[in-house]
Amino acid sequence: MLQIQENVPLKNFNTFGVAANARYFVEINHNTDLTELFMDPQWRQMKTLVLGGGSNLLLLNDFDGLVIRINIRGIEHRIKQNEVFVEAGAGEVWNDLVNFCVIRGYAGMENLSLIPGSVGASPIQNIGAYGVELKDVFYSCNAFELATGKFKTFTKADCRFDYRESVFKSELKGQYIIVSVKFHLSLIPDFNLKYGAIAQELTNRNITSPTIKDISQVVSHIRVSKLPDPSTIGNAGSFFKNPVINTAQFNGLKANFPEVVHYPAGDNLVKLAAGWLIEQCGWKGKVVGNTGTWKNQALVLVNHGGATGQEVYTFSSQIIDSVYTKFGVLLQREVNIIS
Repeated sequence: MLQIQENVPLKNFNTFGVAANARYFVEINHNTDLTELFMDPQWRQMKTLVLGGGSNLLLLNDFDGLVIRINIRGIEHRIKQNEVFVEAGAGEVWNDLVNFCVIRGYAGMENLSLIPGSVGASPIQNIGAYGVELKDVFYSCNAFELATGKFKTFTKADCRFDYRESVFKSELKGQYIIVSVKFHLSLIPDFNLKYGAIAQELTNRNITSPTIKDISQVVSHIRVSKLPDPSTIGNAGSFFKNPVINTAQFNGLKANFPEVVHYPAGDNLVKLAAGWLIEQCGWKGKVVGNTGTWKNQALVLVNHGGATGQEVYTFSSQIIDSVYTKFGVLLQREVNIIS
């Protein structure tokens, strides 16, 4: 029997550590729990918020609806020659899944080590780090449709992945709840070492022929050195997307700012480092009230204690305005804003 709770504090369910309450709250441990929940028209008609690890959202106010926390667990895997298929429940911690694969020598996820959050959130956001995105290892996902109470399998094509985007953030936003995700990995590694400081850190460690475990450890080390631990200071990881602009705009920008940090992003497109843009505007390590940017990475906004969601949002707007004024580049928030 499902336990529906009322007036539940959400501070411990969001990594920003923002204080907010849910009018109603329920935890889902099995697929059948969703079927049972939405058989009741009261919940089918109510405003809902689906929570996994709570690592990619900012709560602006109390949530006047039903918060559904997904806690579906379990990891299964099968090997077909050199291919590996791994399926995980949406409630599994993302990094636990990465470690599960790294330990067994299943290649593909090592660059995605130590990303906070749950497995179920990974396709929604098309999470990524150090040159690898979720779509590179994604095979399919199983999701519950709120309107019909039926389960549907989504292929990679169905998900329409883009940079930090998917169909679940656009056309189908709020219509499905992901219950499991299947990944396509390999026993033969094809490492991506070009992005960020991976190659340099391998050199520092005198590693010339890295293993999957080596890459995972190096990526984890780099992340820890740059990013704050949500258990000690509230944050949601990278708050802004790295902006992608066309070559013509980039050439104009580079003429005025020769040191601009950038990466190729496909035909006629260039990706800029949002952290660099923010830092150049003087925001790195800045504290305003109870919020601010992280001392080691300007891309991360933090809660120094007692910050409200509105306070963090206002601070992020000031950063967006500042970067646009200086560079003519409009930053977009990567974090989901829940009002």
